[in-house]
Amino acid sequence: MTSTSSAVAMGFVLAMAGATPAFAQDAQDEPNAEGNPNVDSNDPGQPEGDEAIVITGFRASLESAVGTKKDQDLVVESISAEDIGKLPDASIGESIARLPGVTSQRLNGRSNVIAIRGFGPDFSTTLLNGREQTSTSDNRGVEFDQYPSEIVSQVVIYKAPSADLVGAGLVGTVDIRTVRPLDYGKSVLAIGARGSYADIGALNSDSTDLGWRANATFIDQFADDTVGVSLAVAYLDEPYHNEEFNAWGYQDGFSFFADDPRGNSLLAGGSKSFVTSTGLKRLGINGTVQVAASDDIMVTVDGFYSNFDDDQVKRGIELPIAGWFGTTGDLSTYTVTDGFYTEGVLENVQGVVRNDIFNRQADLYSGGINLAWDPGNGWKGFLDFGYSRTDRDELSIESYSGTGFNWDNPFNGDDDFAAADVTDTIAFQLTPSGLFFNPTLDYSDPNLIVLTDPLGWGGGGRTQAGYYNNRIVEDELKQYRAELERELNHDFFGGLKFGVSYVDRDKSLTPDEFFLELGQDGLGNPIREVTIPSQYLLEETNLAYLGLGPIVTYDPRDLIRDGVLVRTTNDSNDIPAKAFTISEDIISAYIQADIDADLGDVVLTGNVGAQMVWTDQSSGGIAFPGGTRVEVEAGDEYAHLLPSLNLNARLPGDYVVRFSARREIMRPRLDDLRVAIGYNVVQNGDFEDLYGGFYLDGGGGNPSLRPYAANSVDLTFEKYFGSSGYIALQAFYKDIDDYIADSILFDFDYSDFPLPAGPSPVTTTGILRSKESTAKGELYGVELAGTLPFDVITPALEGFGITGGVSYTENEISGTVNGDSRIPGYSKWVANGTAYFEKYGFNARASVRHRTGFFGDFTGFGGSPTRKSALEETIVDAQIGYDFQEGSFLEGLSLYLQGQNLTDERFASVANPDQPLSVTDYQIYGRRFLAGFTYKF
Repeated sequence: MTSTSSAVAMGFVLAMAGATPAFAQDAQDEPNAEGNPNVDSNDPGQPEGDEAIVITGFRASLESAVGTKKDQDLVVESISAEDIGKLPDASIGESIARLPGVTSQRLNGRSNVIAIRGFGPDFSTTLLNGREQTSTSDNRGVEFDQYPSEIVSQVVIYKAPSADLVGAGLVGTVDIRTVRPLDYGKSVLAIGARGSYADIGALNSDSTDLGWRANATFIDQFADDTVGVSLAVAYLDEPYHNEEFNAWGYQDGFSFFADDPRGNSLLAGGSKSFVTSTGLKRLGINGTVQVAASDDIMVTVDGFYSNFDDDQVKRGIELPIAGWFGTTGDLSTYTVTDGFYTEGVLENVQGVVRNDIFNRQADLYSGGINLAWDPGNGWKGFLDFGYSRTDRDELSIESYSGTGFNWDNPFNGDDDFAAADVTDTIAFQLTPSGLFFNPTLDYSDPNLIVLTDPLGWGGGGRTQAGYYNNRIVEDELKQYRAELERELNHDFFGGLKFGVSYVDRDKSLTPDEFFLELGQDGLGNPIREVTIPSQYLLEETNLAYLGLGPIVTYDPRDLIRDGVLVRTTNDSNDIPAKAFTISEDIISAYIQADIDADLGDVVLTGNVGAQMVWTDQSSGGIAFPGGTRVEVEAGDEYAHLLPSLNLNARLPGDYVVRFSARREIMRPRLDDLRVAIGYNVVQNGDFEDLYGGFYLDGGGGNPSLRPYAANSVDLTFEKYFGSSGYIALQAFYKDIDDYIADSILFDFDYSDFPLPAGPSPVTTTGILRSKESTAKGELYGVELAGTLPFDVITPALEGFGITGGVSYTENEISGTVNGDSRIPGYSKWVANGTAYFEKYGFNARASVRHRTGFFGDFTGFGGSPTRKSALEETIVDAQIGYDFQEGSFLEGLSLYLQGQNLTDERFASVANPDQPLSVTDYQIYGRRFLAGFTYKF
């Protein structure tokens, strides 16, 4: 693999990237003087400005970001629309990940969630034009690949909130802003298109390695500039591919195989590895209408719609290894390295050929109406209504085939249905990139590989030839907000504002799950094996990267449609236990005084205030007293007072010193609030001294779960170089006095739940094993960030520059179960940087982002969340482009080339970060190359 430094140099030489023309403006990039995070206090999410100045070029975009950071009264990072548009990412996620103290987590090779200051998406919130948003995930964290970059004007990340920032997160708040046509002030029509190529190739025969996207934007003003209209449309149809090794985990080989005198080294329990091809289609539409109804009143109506279709085909072989399902081997002949069995031969292996489908379809609707009042007499205010809704279907289909039916329960020692069919003898090698195999069977032979239940997962009573899991999620949010502000003629305070917000949110998950079987014979017995009909067979999928060679390939949706695979309802209690309906009613009231004082040569700005938040949360679903399904509803009410102070000393010489202190909260994951609880009456148990001889003991979700909470302090030193550059040193500390820990034993009031049959408990208060905000901790770190155009050093270097940052974070969490204090998304080091040249229409830049290992959230079996210890990674992108200059026949046309992931950086996770051979995931995504144009009229 090429080193990072070589990759950066290569990026400049090869220069594969883009140049989309901008439609950002200073009026949108700069907040008002009071530092209101909603920028114009009359319009949540919109900056304030007197005139619209069109910015073009990456350097101008950086100047806009520098101006935003300098003029804000909060600790912020920002990126302007010109930059987002000019780097034609699949979403804004990759662009946001270049900001100081921010990084991203990849999904199938693209950035879909972000981490701020070492915390994953569960600890930050996302707004669209100042309004809270629903999400396409099970929880609150927004997945940024839902938002096309072309519809975005600016993104601001608030690392330190003020009292009037409603819906703030524990470590940061991301505000995505779209263009306001009257502020833009000019007419424009811009169109663009690009093609993309995945150099890893089309890994499945029913996929492609070529993709495209197109976009158009229209902005204009009418009726003497009292009516403004903007409309942006973007459509994307692009493929993503990856080769993945996945291990079940690692276990003590001595426990499963024959005695080995060398000791109990670790052996992979099994392998479940796939080649995955993803076809991503996304339509994004954003529109805004502004009407200056009078000199005092501005009406703004905006809406956003996204249709998201993420269709994956996953094909591979699942292999039991460490003594599971009849696999055998002679450990004494195996090679041992660093406590792992790294070479050997497995015998009697019953492989499962997998042809799986994962399809996620989501529709996101968001918008609102804002009435802003500003009579020009020192008073102003606004009324705002926002609406957001996400409807998502997440379908997962697993389809199994193999050499024949086999059910041998590994736990009872008996041959329940001993396999008489063909098994495999497979040699293996373990390296830090996973297992490599050398099989003896041909898994592409349709005469050998049949539809069946190769490992007896159906338990012998059924032939489980697959599984069908559809997760139906609905998420709706309505927000009502009002604010009134008064300018003050005071030597210290510049203004006073009052506001109130009401949020009504409902989110539900409905699981719809079935076994896939092969039907029944004439006697009513389950059919055990079916030959795959030839009309369904596709071109073979090659697993050469694992040494396994080609495998039989088909689309299970065709087999379900034609009745070859039959759906049978799964009526296990595990299914309704996944369902939830969560309702939240949140009232926030705030008061804030804005500071604006001249203290000699120092200008002091900032704000002081407090936000009071009242929460009423409830959860409806199924509880299981004694294993019996009963519909229940439970919840809680609570309140938080969140004071905040932000001070900015603006010193001579373009120095700014910032100090922030505040109380912060972040609400729990929505799926952790589910009411699904299984419980029983226990007699003479471990806790009878607390609750009596008969007491309630259960586990599941926690509908009374309280938020994360912390007291936070920031101190920042900034030096600016005019309006084009800066360097900043930021230090932060969070004292976390409420941290949500897993599997905690705590008192729980079962009075809202029906009692199980049998003896009655002494009290309705008993034990619940669930998540609870009982842990404590602290997070602290420093960030060094800056933008340096080289012409501040010498005019000879005009056009050259660098921008980026590096952050170091430490955390200490105590009170968690089993001592596991890992914070999801936490990386100790995060660094990113971009070196650029831009002059005479020519532009080139190379970007690098790096993060050390982290504990990440991923999607596991059945869509449930799972966490993995991911290894460090470094992503390198580069680009080159040309904008035809004013006076040219082709003025307004931009051409670009771009390369992403130029070093073909893998994603890898391990069972133990101190053991490189304990690799559980190793994925290769390949490089992506893009070429396109934009034209602005």
